[in-house]
Amino acid sequence: MTVKQGSGDTPLKRVMGPKLLLLFIVGDILGTGVYALTGQVAGEVGGAAWAPFLVAFVVALLTALSYLELVTKYPKAAGAALYVHKAFGLHFLTFIVCFTVMCSGLTSASTASQAFAANLFVSLGIEPDAAIVTLGAVGFMLLIMAINLRGVSNSVKTNVVLTLVELSGLLLVIVLGFYAIAGGQADFSRVVAFDTPEDKSVFLAITSATALAFFAMVGFEDSVNMAEETHDPHRIFPKVLLTGLGLTATIYVLVSICAVALIPVGELAASSTPLVLVVQRAAPGLPMETIMPVISMFAVANSALINMMMASRLLYGMSRQGVLPGFLAHVHARTQTPWTAIVFTTALAVGLIVLVSAASDSQAIRALGGTTALLLLAVFAFVNVAVLVLRRDRVEHPHFRTNALVAALGAAACLFLVTPFTGRDPIQYEVAGWLLLVGVVMWGVTLISHRKKVSRLDPEQL
Repeated sequence: MTVKQGSGDTPLKRVMGPKLLLLFIVGDILGTGVYALTGQVAGEVGGAAWAPFLVAFVVALLTALSYLELVTKYPKAAGAALYVHKAFGLHFLTFIVCFTVMCSGLTSASTASQAFAANLFVSLGIEPDAAIVTLGAVGFMLLIMAINLRGVSNSVKTNVVLTLVELSGLLLVIVLGFYAIAGGQADFSRVVAFDTPEDKSVFLAITSATALAFFAMVGFEDSVNMAEETHDPHRIFPKVLLTGLGLTATIYVLVSICAVALIPVGELAASSTPLVLVVQRAAPGLPMETIMPVISMFAVANSALINMMMASRLLYGMSRQGVLPGFLAHVHARTQTPWTAIVFTTALAVGLIVLVSAASDSQAIRALGGTTALLLLAVFAFVNVAVLVLRRDRVEHPHFRTNALVAALGAAACLFLVTPFTGRDPIQYEVAGWLLLVGVVMWGVTLISHRKKVSRLDPEQL
């Protein structure tokens, strides 16, 4: 693999160097996944909860290498939809990929809202049932809608602050966890013990847990949208993205080791706030009952806001290009925000929260987080294939190149993790299917209403 320097013209201001880009990547990956799903991963494989995070890191690394070739080859802020469009030239496929990315934002934000509500009630000393957590999650989503409607300016500085908050919570878990382990408060033998459900083999348990743990690794793909605002992306993007992935994977492994060493797997899996439980057990004399849930709330709140902003803007962009109904392109005269798209995406997110409300809060988080991973893994499979197809497309400037075998392995791994052979909960396919069906129906209605016009989606104009 080689990295060569190149340049490209862009109307956007290049403001991000290696340090800011690294913080952006780490901050985008960290968040809801590890804060909310560590217990669920442990429930699948027992004490060896670190293993699925490692496997998820490997799959993410294979895909990240494909993204690096494409983002340095086409340094535009358009992402997967652009790469698939260039590779296959099928407008409906481009639309499906774009809509799938939008749906992943909705499921990710819905996961974050469930985690936010669970941590909120813990910080208040309340033990709510699933219905109360659902109400809290819906209320939080409506709050996000209100903020989104007013218009939000998310600067790099804000991202830095929130990244440091997220990171401080995970470092707190690691430091206190290993301090407790050193003090003899933990059972370190659990860390190497595979304890799978009775109806699953070790292989099926690991793949099922990996499909879930992958939710904690997503976010790196968002960094390609910063390509036009990064200094010399051809040179710094590869080393910064790979460093960010490596750092987050290391943090996840250390956090999972501390968690299973201090808390029995059954207790950890049943909790919707597993890391709060770990810190409380590691330092019972410290006032962590409030501090850690608040840190967790900060970590997931920013994730929800950014994902809902992304989803509404994608929907607005697709409506403006005539591939979705025109009412979604309405902009508020005073706030200049796409208010109809914001209200519509919020309604879908609330629907998702209600759809899984019958489950406990931890199972609801698992269902929505798993659906996010499912949707993005499908997109990543297309991206890995697009790398191979676009090898015939030559560009004038030098760029990163991944090995063709690596891209093929990435595509195969992503496709496998999408299939039911991983032991995925069927509700994840149900949620993903309903969301995509909504998109296809809306696309079809728009196409019919336009009659002779052909709906064409240009990713660079989103």
